[in-house]
Amino acid sequence: MDFTRRETLAMGGAAVVTALLPLRAFAQADPDAEMVGTPDEFLAGASAGEGDLTLTAPEIAENGNTVPIAFDAPGAVEVRIFALGNPTPGVGTFRFGPLAGSRTASTRIRLAGTQDVQAIAKMEDGSYITAMKTVKVTIGGCGG
Repeated sequence: MDFTRRETLAMGGAAVVTALLPLRAFAQADPDAEMVGTPDEFLAGASAGEGDLTLTAPEIAENGNTVPIAFDAPGAVEVRIFALGNPTPGVGTFRFGPLAGSRTASTRIRLAGTQDVQAIAKMEDGSYITAMKTVKVTIGGCGG
């Protein structure tokens, strides 16, 4: 089978375009994704009270790179976690729909050093409740 130079260039160009198409799909972030921000940005002037929000975190974490935390917030539609001593305090956002069986989650977070970890829950009635826990870190997770 003989190919002309024009046909060879066209097939080569098509092969390059085909190979690059998946890279574009992997490189895109969700355009609607929002940053967690700070507690004041989340509260937007509202005050957070005490309530049925349980934040579980270790009192002492030997390694700040992986500190396990968990929360239980019955009736919450959104829970945000903040590590108040980190350079970027926002850690994560958890949203729950009306059909959520339980409003709990657990994850591991990175802490730069000893600091307070705060969870703020937005409840179904629009009110906010908060819980805070101090975690002592012996080896910081951000180079400290």
